[in-house]
Amino acid sequence: MKTVQTIDDLRTQVRSARVAGKNIGCVPTMGALHDGHISLVEAARKETDFVVVTIFVNPTQFAPHEDLSKYPRPLEDDLRRCENAGVDLVFNPDADTVYPADDAAFVEVPRCSTTLEGAHRPSHFRGVTTIVLKLFNMVLPDIAFFGQKDYQQQLLIRHMVDDLNVPLEIRTCPTVRESDGLAMSSRNTYLSDPDRQSALALSQSLKIAHDACTADGKSPADARQAMLDHLAQFPDVKLDYAVIADANTLSEVADAVPQMVALIAGKVGSTRLIDNMLITI
Repeated sequence: MKTVQTIDDLRTQVRSARVAGKNIGCVPTMGALHDGHISLVEAARKETDFVVVTIFVNPTQFAPHEDLSKYPRPLEDDLRRCENAGVDLVFNPDADTVYPADDAAFVEVPRCSTTLEGAHRPSHFRGVTTIVLKLFNMVLPDIAFFGQKDYQQQLLIRHMVDDLNVPLEIRTCPTVRESDGLAMSSRNTYLSDPDRQSALALSQSLKIAHDACTADGKSPADARQAMLDHLAQFPDVKLDYAVIADANTLSEVADAVPQMVALIAGKVGSTRLIDNMLITI
């Protein structure tokens, strides 16, 4: 495995792989890698010949009240995980490489960007879509791999790729969970033991909504109320939203449509968590 910090070195390595007849997979990350990230690498290994993992803590997706400096950066551990997972190349640029001093352009995707996470973190998705397109243009992959846990993010990236005719495919891989159902997240390390137990309410409520719609035949509105009733038992969970939406538009639905997604976000202690679950009727 090789590690590079500059765009020129990145492109030299990717170009060599292409000359050798290899197709390129990319797994964009902000580091602090866990088994969920590694599952994306494993998916990339199956579908592509040369896997690039990007590790960059992107400052433009943090709101002013969010502490960028506290985001974990265990680079040595991340590199060890990448090497053990069979990554071919890690791109770990610094902020000046990604955002030169005169950099002024940004990417904004209006569809689905102002609701849910967009409403609670207004500048977040502009930062996400900008950095992802930058990384696509740097790496030039054939396929890029994202996790379902960040459902709204992967949907916006799909829209961006379609709208801007970016020549690559997007793969969305299933959420990886702990044995008790908690979705894996770099933020889980911030949870105290009591908070960790309260955090299970998020995945439990999603399962309640899923079963209400699929097994019990309840309407999405009734299923959402069942989610809220369950969450009300956990006062340590400060809910931002809990909705059932159309999986393609993220418009909240009262009546069932074939493809839906239950989405939830809230703070447990001082840690903000998100999760979701697909519902197919």
